[in-house]
Amino acid sequence: MSYPIVRHRRLRSSAAMRNLVREHAVTVNDLIYPIFIVRGEGIKNEIPSMPGVYQWSLDRLEEEIREVSELGIQAVLLFGVEDHGAKDAHGSGAYDANGIVQQATRRIKELNPELLVVADTCLCEFTDHGHCGVVHYDERKGQADVLNDPSLELLVKAAVSQAEAGADIIAPSNMMDGFVQAIRRGLDEAGYENVPIMSYAVKYASSFYGPFRDAANSAPQFGDRKTYQMDPANAREALREADSDAAEGADMLMVKPALAYMDMIRALRDRYLHPIVAYNVSGEFSMIKAAAASGWIDEKAIVLETMTGFKRAGADLIITYFAKDIARWLRS
Repeated sequence: MSYPIVRHRRLRSSAAMRNLVREHAVTVNDLIYPIFIVRGEGIKNEIPSMPGVYQWSLDRLEEEIREVSELGIQAVLLFGVEDHGAKDAHGSGAYDANGIVQQATRRIKELNPELLVVADTCLCEFTDHGHCGVVHYDERKGQADVLNDPSLELLVKAAVSQAEAGADIIAPSNMMDGFVQAIRRGLDEAGYENVPIMSYAVKYASSFYGPFRDAANSAPQFGDRKTYQMDPANAREALREADSDAAEGADMLMVKPALAYMDMIRALRDRYLHPIVAYNVSGEFSMIKAAAASGWIDEKAIVLETMTGFKRAGADLIITYFAKDIARWLRS
């Protein structure tokens, strides 16, 4: 059929009509809100490059959890921020039973047992060198290498420790080869076979992470993470990474960052039946906040359009620093 029999604008004639035929919608149930936990007392530090996002000490965490819960957000993603003097070469704070993430998990479960705690499982926030694994200096090469298999042993310890503290979901972000299989086996052997793994399956070595590294105090002290995080130019490699994680037992597959990599969200959606997670990262957040503060854009409209784009691309879940804002907008 051709014009004038087909008039596409018939289905756009009013707000009610558009709502009736809308294909994708963002709900508060889609959202996971990241929270940064620090040691100390009375701390609520706004992150300069991330307006409205704070580092929280345990004694003030109740303020944040109460607000998140009242807004109907059902999951938070925890990142520990360790003092540099407490860091060491092996990131022992990541798997300490009294580590900052473990303490925060137990506190959140006291405050709201129904709120899902997703624990970021990595070493970089706890190592004095800032890398995501065990570092070995190779004198022959004249460079430092991140060792894969020794790192897996520590990551398993971290995941089990987080599950013991009450984490509902383990989210390994380290990008070591075989990390899903190692963590799955470790969780199962420790009796946590029902704790799912949200794999950072496709994690690029991206420039969009800058504000996060300020927030988590986790910038590498030397070199970069390009030997384990993915080259932004590669798409087929991303599918190989996701294939490995799916085969090793991942329950959810993540694409990080989300905005510049919607093609990979769609590629994973077309390839897998797993829930697909989009991580709307710190740089994406900060760019919108900065433009909105300058009056250049309508923040609410841009954010909701972006979230709809993630859903349209195939994301089931969205990790975003905008989660609280979105929850308020959806209510209104």
